[in-house]
Amino acid sequence: MHPILARGSRLALYLGLWVLVSALLAQLMAGRVGLSWRQAALVALPAALVYAFVCLSAWYVARSLPIKTTGTWRILLTGLLTSLLSSAVWLAIARFWLSLLVARGWLPESARGGGYQSLIFGFGVLLYLLSLAVGYLLVMFEENRAADRRALEVQVFAREAELRSLRSQLDPHFLFNCLHSISALTTADPPGARRMCLLLGEFLRELKLVDRFLAVERIRFGDRLDVDLSSDRDSDACLVPPLLLQPLVENAVTHGIAHLLDRGTIRIAASRTPGRLSIVVENPCDPDRPRGTGAGVGVANVHARLRALYGGDAVVNSTEREGVWRMELSLPVSTEAK
Repeated sequence: MHPILARGSRLALYLGLWVLVSALLAQLMAGRVGLSWRQAALVALPAALVYAFVCLSAWYVARSLPIKTTGTWRILLTGLLTSLLSSAVWLAIARFWLSLLVARGWLPESARGGGYQSLIFGFGVLLYLLSLAVGYLLVMFEENRAADRRALEVQVFAREAELRSLRSQLDPHFLFNCLHSISALTTADPPGARRMCLLLGEFLRELKLVDRFLAVERIRFGDRLDVDLSSDRDSDACLVPPLLLQPLVENAVTHGIAHLLDRGTIRIAASRTPGRLSIVVENPCDPDRPRGTGAGVGVANVHARLRALYGGDAVVNSTEREGVWRMELSLPVSTEAK
């Protein structure tokens, strides 16, 4: 779909610009044909609004002839031919509309003179060429957005590959040893085997892993870092995709606590409502911190992973207010690993 037609606000702005074009055309016609400005506007406004939709075709011409792969002369020749053809169509529409107005008695018979035809035709050629230039700008903008999106997807895939690599290293060594020990304890020390199973489960839970990470960071930052980790009993049984919270917490430390001179607290809260799991990560931030060190690839990966796993069913909101950065995740409750 044409980007201007994709949103009502864009279409309204586009047609508003063409109303201004029709006012200019009416002024030129009034001087050329000898009509009053009101009579010229009666011809120019409907004709200009019709031509506005004709000029939308310039975007499709720009898409079919990319600048990078199409010769300059071919682009110039195609642009000239399409502008001449479109302007000829516009002139035919304007002549039909003017004749209809004369037949209804809204315009004098003298308006049928040919003084307006060269004006409308030349004006139409210029407008279509301008629309073609805007079309190429829109195409270039879309290509840049697509390139940025592909780059982000590559980063997400690279991070996912890294996570799979880490998990593959963890599974055959750590898990094998744990399971082997549990198997040996089932006969010699059943209570010990049960405790080991519970500890292994706690280790693999996301909030426990985040708590261990923050314990390491507390050693690094000392008294500058406090942690407030809370979750209700219902949310403890919920699972989230592996290492989903890790980038958010790391972002809170790197781009929040690291820029503070005073003490700061990272708050992580998980709560469960019917069918939904809500996780909030808050950290203080320095309003005067370098803005280039804001949320980066890690947070973007969280958005991309949730979108890939849950589609529109997962929501990520980020806000900064009164020196506090807040990330809130809302996703469907899951008790099976993603």
